[in-house]
Amino acid sequence: MDNMKKVVIVGPAHPFRGGIAAFTESLATAFIEAGYDVEVFTFTLQYPDFLFPGKTQFSDAEAPVGYKITRILNSINPFTWLRLGWKIKKMRPEILIIKFWIPFMGPSLGTVGRIVKRNKYTKVIANADNVVPHEHSVSDRPLIQYFVNSVDGFLVMSRSVMEDLASFNIYKPRRFSPHPIYDRYGALIPKQDAIKLLGLDPNYRYMMFFGFIREYKGLDLLIKAAADPAVRSLPLKFIVAGEFYSDSKPVFQLVDEYKVKDQFIFINNFIPDNEVYKYFCAVDAVVQPYKTATQSGVTQIAYHFNKPMIITRVGGLQEFVPDGKVGYVVDPYPDAIANAISKFYLGNKEEEFVVNTINEKKRFTWSVFVKEIETLISECK
Repeated sequence: MDNMKKVVIVGPAHPFRGGIAAFTESLATAFIEAGYDVEVFTFTLQYPDFLFPGKTQFSDAEAPVGYKITRILNSINPFTWLRLGWKIKKMRPEILIIKFWIPFMGPSLGTVGRIVKRNKYTKVIANADNVVPHEHSVSDRPLIQYFVNSVDGFLVMSRSVMEDLASFNIYKPRRFSPHPIYDRYGALIPKQDAIKLLGLDPNYRYMMFFGFIREYKGLDLLIKAAADPAVRSLPLKFIVAGEFYSDSKPVFQLVDEYKVKDQFIFINNFIPDNEVYKYFCAVDAVVQPYKTATQSGVTQIAYHFNKPMIITRVGGLQEFVPDGKVGYVVDPYPDAIANAISKFYLGNKEEEFVVNTINEKKRFTWSVFVKEIETLISECK
C-alpha cells in the first residue's frame, strides 16, 4: 500500500444522496481498479436546510466498501475548511480531485485547494460539473473565480463547460472527458417484468422524465408536448420519477390546463439507487426536455440500461446523444419534442436505437476518465 499512488477526492459522498455523490463514489472505485490508494472526504454539512429544496440530503443505502469516506467539511464553517486543507496537505497525496458544481461551494472548496497546494507536491484538480450554474445570480462570479484560482488544472465533462471556464481562466491546463456511464444501478431486466414490479398497466407504452425537478429541466415543455394530437393518439404514458426541487403547483396547474392528467404518472420522490433499475427498464425511452444543460448523469444511466433518448439541443447535452442514432436531438420547444416522440413510435425506432445505444456507450468508460486525469496531471506544472 505504501508504494501505491495516493488519490484524495473531496466532494459529496455517502451518506449524501444524489448524482454527484454517486459520481464521487464511482470515481473512487475507478481509481482503485487502476491501482491507486484512494480516500474520500465529504461533508458533515453540505447545504444549510434553507438552501436545500428537497426532502432530505441523506441516503438510506449502505456505505460503499473498498475505501474510506470521512465526513469533515462543513460548507459554512471556515474552521473545517482549514482543518481539511491542513490534513490533506500533510498527507501529501499525488492527486487531489475536488468536485465542483455550484458557486456556493467556492469558498470552502477553494480554501481547501489553496492550503493543499502549499505542500508543493500535490496536484489539485477540479472536476467541474458546471462552472456557471443553470440558475445563476450576480454574486456567482467572485465565488467561482476564488475556486478557479485555487487549483492546478480542470477536467470538465462537456465542451460547453470548457467554454464557460475560459471566461475565468485560459492559462491552466484543462481537458474534456465525457461523463462516464453509471453502472451502479443494477442489471437490466425484461421490460414487462419491470412494468409489473411498478404496478403499471401493460397495455400502455412508457417514456420517462427522471431526476429532480427544477424549472430549467423543462418539464413544462414535455407537458405541452403531451397535449399534441399526434402524441395524445398514442397508447403512451409519461412517468415523471423524481423529487420537486421547485414549486410543484405550476406544474400541476399546467397538467390541468392542457388536460393531460391521464397521460402522466408522477412519482414525487427521490428514487433510491436500488429502485432505479425498475424505472429505466420499464420505459421505451428517456426524455430530457432541458432548457439549459451541461452534461447529465441521467443520460449516462439511460446508456447503462440501453435506453434511447429524446433530448433538447442545449449546452453540452447533444454531445452525448447522436441525433437519429441513439435518439433524437431537438430544439427546446413543445412541438419539436412532440414530433420526436411521434417519430419514435410511428417509425418503430426502439429496436434500432437500442442496438446503436449498446455500441455508442462503449466510449463512456471510467477507465478512460481516469486516464484523462492522469494526462491532465502530467500537464500541470
